[in-house]
Amino acid sequence: QVRLVESGGGSVQAGGSLTVSCAASGYINRVNCMGWFRQAPGKEREGVAGIYIGSSTKYYADSVKGRFTISQFNINNTVFLRMDSLKPDDTAMYYCAAGASGCYSASWSSERAYNVWGQGTQVTVSS
Repeated sequence: QVRLVESGGGSVQAGGSLTVSCAASGYINRVNCMGWFRQAPGKEREGVAGIYIGSSTKYYADSVKGRFTISQFNINNTVFLRMDSLKPDDTAMYYCAAGASGCYSASWSSERAYNVWGQGTQVTVSS
């Protein structure tokens, strides 16, 4: 079983940067796909970034491409999402997720690709 704990959320002004972390524990070797999702009030949860652990192939939503960067697992089994040039529209609860199946361009942004979720960390961007 895998457990995920997010941290690093907070408040930042538009144009600023923030990095959120996702610490994984448990059977990490069963994880093949890591994703970051976000949910703003009144909106559906959407995928923002994913990484296929085996190949380090990364995927991004069009809305964040060029501004957000997802990392591979580091030595402490932590995955990061670095967010630059933040906009008020990026305000949301950010969740990391782990999946046993691989990530592919057609599937990484679907919640069905993941079976373990963290509790979320709030990111607020003010104008």
